[in-house]
Amino acid sequence: MPFELSVDLTTLAILAAVAFIAGFIDAIAGGGGLLTTPALLTAGMPPHLVLGTNKLSSTFGSATAGFTFYRRKLFHPRQWVHAIVGTLIGALAGAVVAHYLPAEWLNKMLPVIVFGCGLYLLFGGTPKAPLDNDAPIKKKWQSTQGFGLGFYDGVAGPGTGAFWTVSTMLLHPIDLVKASGVARSMNFVSNAAALSVFIFNGSVDWVVGLCMGVSVMCGAFFGARSAISGGAKFIRPVFITVVLGLTVRLAWQHWFSVA
Repeated sequence: MPFELSVDLTTLAILAAVAFIAGFIDAIAGGGGLLTTPALLTAGMPPHLVLGTNKLSSTFGSATAGFTFYRRKLFHPRQWVHAIVGTLIGALAGAVVAHYLPAEWLNKMLPVIVFGCGLYLLFGGTPKAPLDNDAPIKKKWQSTQGFGLGFYDGVAGPGTGAFWTVSTMLLHPIDLVKASGVARSMNFVSNAAALSVFIFNGSVDWVVGLCMGVSVMCGAFFGARSAISGGAKFIRPVFITVVLGLTVRLAWQHWFSVA
């Protein structure tokens, strides 16, 4: 049987270009899925495949960004074991119940929650801990934080990176750059866990997902390096811009769009 692409080559190239931009932005501030998900829908892919295919490409990006922060010693997995386990369990549970959980109320609250993250960073300032700060990371809230955000990423996803960044700065004595490293790494855990469920259900277009994944990975590599070299002065305006754009996009989608 001859091999057939689910989309034409021109569409695949456009999806790859969008994925590169999404990977770059996502590595810095999160929110890349707000570019790739509509792009996949516009390409005519069935909704059940969009979520799984997007998770596949997102996993490439979060893995690349997370590893970049790890290599620069801005994320130490041993300090975050409880958060990793909580995120893994939460993401698996979220992906399993995604088809049964009424999400309408959550969708309408998303713009408010995301906008709150932007307001916090805009007016609340950020911790000034040095990048080589070795203050111990408390484990008290890690499991709860990880399970909650992992579950949300498994069910929905938009804004997960922003939630991780802000909540990590609130709960732990680290600065914006390290918080971004935690966010990217935990995003990988939840993405990979949720992806396993989508694969089990056969909800992944492998050709499109892998092509986009390579592009996301390239974008994430440059985005993470830019975030690390630019520091908080670079991350902060990008983060706020992405959060505000995310708020407008979600508000339009869940408050004002007509079915």
